[in-house]
Order: sequence, then structure tokens, then C-alpha cells
Amino acid sequence: MTRALIALTSHSELGRTGRSTGYYVGEAAEPWEVFRAAGYDVDLASVAGGEPPVDGRDENDTTQNDFLATAGVTDTPKAADVDPERYDVILFAGGHGTMWDFPDDPDLARIARSVHERGGVVAAVCHGPSALVNLTLTDGSRLITGKRVAGFTNSEEAAVGLTDEVPFLLADKLTEAGAQHVPAPDFTEHVVVDGRLVTGQNPQSARAVADAVVKLIA
Repeated sequence: MTRALIALTSHSELGRTGRSTGYYVGEAAEPWEVFRAAGYDVDLASVAGGEPPVDGRDENDTTQNDFLATAGVTDTPKAADVDPERYDVILFAGGHGTMWDFPDDPDLARIARSVHERGGVVAAVCHGPSALVNLTLTDGSRLITGKRVAGFTNSEEAAVGLTDEVPFLLADKLTEAGAQHVPAPDFTEHVVVDGRLVTGQNPQSARAVADAVVKLIA
């Protein structure tokens, strides 16, 4: 049976704004639902373990409510404790918190490297591709060098008023890492598939990212 891991941020402070952040609930809940419908076993993990901070929750969304109630999100394992060889897929859910703790987390990198090098699928949505900007493979090359990718755009960051609060602009950092960032109009569904790498631009793309993963593995 295919087994997928959804990775979540543990970072809760939104720069200097005094506001809270975390993982964007829909960007985890919608892939979780798609993967389960496809017959996958789905696990969660977060950088620090425990109950990760949430952002963007829609209390009227049935999928999000089911996810929060039944997916085990109140007690996630630390990424450091995850055996990557159990997984065929890793999906990095977004949320602004990822911009602080995803890029340099060695355990998320270890898991993604293992999944990729064993022929699995690495996926990320919205700010989730921040996990990919420094990710190197065993041979020292970057996973995303030469790859076409999607991710939250500079104009989307400006639209939400956080250009000066995030530690870097995701689209710029992806490009600096050697990827070809492929944007679409702001806040429209947009997924890019390049080999076994699947990326989505924004929250509107979360379900489509998971759908693309399922198609790759079928």
C-alpha cells in the first residue's frame, strides 16, 4: 500500500507583525483527503512534534474539520523520529510558518532525500516549497536545480502584505537554487509536475497537487 507523509511547520510567529502563523490547514487537509480516498496510508509529522500551530482555518469546511478531528494532528511525531523508508510520498504543506523552519531542517531534508532517491514523489504547496530551497541529494546536487516549480509568488506575497516580514521571497529563493519558477495569475489553481516533483502555487492548488501525485503513482 502507498504511504504518504504530510509535513507541517512548527513555527508560530509571523515575523514582526505580532500575529500568529503556522501551517495552512487546507493545504494539509485537502491532500490528506485525496490521499485517503486513493487508498493511501497517510501520516503527519512536524518539525518540533506535538500539536503544530494552525493558520487559515475555515471552521465551516467539512474536510478541514474532519482532518483536525481524526488525522492525529494534536500529537504529531517529530520529523527527527520519522523513518523515511516507510514512505512513497512526502508532501510539504504550506503556511507562512514554513518559511522559518522548513528551509534548514535536516530531518525534513533527510526524509525528502530518501523518498526521492528511492523513486518516490516529493510534493509541496504554496510556501511548502521552502523545504526544497536548500535540499541536496546524496551526490551533493540540489533536488530542484533545473526543475520547473511552482510556489507562492512575489505578487501574492505583496497582496497579503508580508513582503517585508518573511525571511525571503520564495519565488526568488527557488530561482537562486537553480529552479525555473513558473508563475500563474495570483490565487488561481496552478500545479507544476516535473518528473517526480509536484509543486503548487497557493492554497487554491492544494487539492490539485495531491491529485497530480496520485496520477504519478497510479
